[in-house]
Amino acid sequence: MLDQQTMDIVKATAPVLKDHGVAITSHFYKRMFENNPEVRQFFNHTNQKRGRQPEALANAVYAAAVHIDRLEAILPAIQPALHKHKSLNIRPEHYPIVGQNLLGAIQDVLGEAATPDIIDAWAKAYGVIADVFISLEKQMYDDAPWIGFKPFTVAEVIEDTPEVKRFHIKANDGVVGMAIPGQYISVQARIAGEDILHHRQYSVVETTEDGYWIAPKAEGLVSNWLHEQTVGTEIPVSAPAGEFVLEASDRPLTLVAGGIGITPLFNMAKTALGQGRSVTLLHAVRSTNLRPLGEELDELVNAGLQLITHVDDVSGCMSATQLEALDVEGHDVYTCGPTAMMETVVQTIPQARYEFFGPSAVLARA
Repeated sequence: MLDQQTMDIVKATAPVLKDHGVAITSHFYKRMFENNPEVRQFFNHTNQKRGRQPEALANAVYAAAVHIDRLEAILPAIQPALHKHKSLNIRPEHYPIVGQNLLGAIQDVLGEAATPDIIDAWAKAYGVIADVFISLEKQMYDDAPWIGFKPFTVAEVIEDTPEVKRFHIKANDGVVGMAIPGQYISVQARIAGEDILHHRQYSVVETTEDGYWIAPKAEGLVSNWLHEQTVGTEIPVSAPAGEFVLEASDRPLTLVAGGIGITPLFNMAKTALGQGRSVTLLHAVRSTNLRPLGEELDELVNAGLQLITHVDDVSGCMSATQLEALDVEGHDVYTCGPTAMMETVVQTIPQARYEFFGPSAVLARA
């Protein structure tokens, strides 16, 4: 438990963190990668360059500061980070590394404004926040079918579109954990010329008796590497994770996908149809020959899926006008795709749940 004085200092400095948050977190990553290069493998360096990771961390730090006296309020917001940590095998020993470099970054960026009392208060607060993460992640590890990464072997590769390949990967030890529809696995890649391991999360298109189907699009370092792999390649994989999942319900289901955002929603659609639910899927693509999982979607139509394919060679997205025409009263709605499309979806359909491929953020709803 934090004493009242510590909580008062942290809450009082929250506005400063909001104003300087991205500067602090950007410096934090630079500092940590220099001081502790062993943790570089846990981070997507493309997102670092684009500024998405520092921004996401800045938002998380600010939220923790504002709610330091009632951390239970931020539990829903940190669920994506908890699942991502599980998929990357983040362990308790990593938290002191983060804490030391985060406090150092606050001191470096704020200078004399970061008084000893402020740094001491933030050190105590970070310790409490880290303990919350460690405790919740322990529960997730205890429930997982395996911890960390274990070897899978590529059993089948299918050319899906010019941009997408489907991979059937099988567990070498035969032990597979069921992926709840919407969850992902992490793939670990040892790429020639790279001095660290790289990791990338891929939605599970389907769980099989001995493995998983994934459908990566050829963009980014790991995905391009994965597209070069062939049958027989051994790939380390972590257990399924992710909180963007199909909830138990008997309500009609509406899914809105943009491009490769179909991958988590396909598993939801197939599962819901098997449960006897009414399912409508809107899939926006740039062209019909770039429609991921096209044949599989057509097969689901035969099983009762109401499929609406929207082709837009410029944006590959649904418009607000098209979404407003939908009757989704009483429906469960999920969406995944480009950020601009998801923003349109949640502003038009406020109850829609969404997932980012990358660092989490909050979309403005209507």
